[in-house]
Amino acid sequence: MTIRDALRAARQLIDPLDAHVLLGDVLGVDRATLIANPETLLTPEQTVRFAQAMKRCAAGEPVAYILGRRAFYDRDFLVTPAVLIPRPETELLLERALEWAGDRALTAVDVGTGSGALAVTLAAKRPNIAVHAVDISPAALSVARQNAQRYATKVTFYEGDLLIPLIARARKVDLIMANLPYIASDELHDLPVSRYEPRLALDGGADGLVLIRRLLAQVPQAANPGALVLLEIGAGQGMAALYLVREALSPKSAKLILDYAGLDRIIEAQL
Repeated sequence: MTIRDALRAARQLIDPLDAHVLLGDVLGVDRATLIANPETLLTPEQTVRFAQAMKRCAAGEPVAYILGRRAFYDRDFLVTPAVLIPRPETELLLERALEWAGDRALTAVDVGTGSGALAVTLAAKRPNIAVHAVDISPAALSVARQNAQRYATKVTFYEGDLLIPLIARARKVDLIMANLPYIASDELHDLPVSRYEPRLALDGGADGLVLIRRLLAQVPQAANPGALVLLEIGAGQGMAALYLVREALSPKSAKLILDYAGLDRIIEAQL
């Protein structure tokens, strides 16, 4: 089977771009190389590996889990079914954190770190920031630690519920980042994302804002004066989340940031 044959067969089952990504991974080459060498023969082993990957993709399994990695901002992160797959929308939160922090020596926490994409990238881009990361899932923390080691970044990890590990240690931070579960429980079972990604990272309770409420109640015990709080939210949750932030924190300022599709995405609050 040639590269052309493999891609032609794959197009009948999966998205052509996914086919290129999966075949490129099997062969260890980029898409441009695939396109430039359509007559290259696959070995029997490569043919089997591609067929297996294609079958998983056709069944709906995310490509990121098949590959075991996902691009986020300026690097690749290891991912497993224990963690939510990093989304491009979350890069908006990171960009705002980087802009606000500048070159200052600060202390930050990533609450519900998952793969560690936010915490590790912040630590890599701003090495003068002391970065902490919390997750309630031991399996997720294992993945996050691997990503931190992969990029030789210094991140202090805690297993626990939201900000409780920091509060218990009397740690105060200047920056709080959180991409918590925000899908309403009764909506979750209808979404394709629920088939493969961890429910723990998706289920936001009755209205999708349960964990955000709990986090906001803890913020005063963990935040320094003047701290910045950045929360990722779901589309359509902007006004409700903004109200919760103002009620719980009485911030100096609070605003809603839209994503590139014009949807509610980030709440930014300056304490």
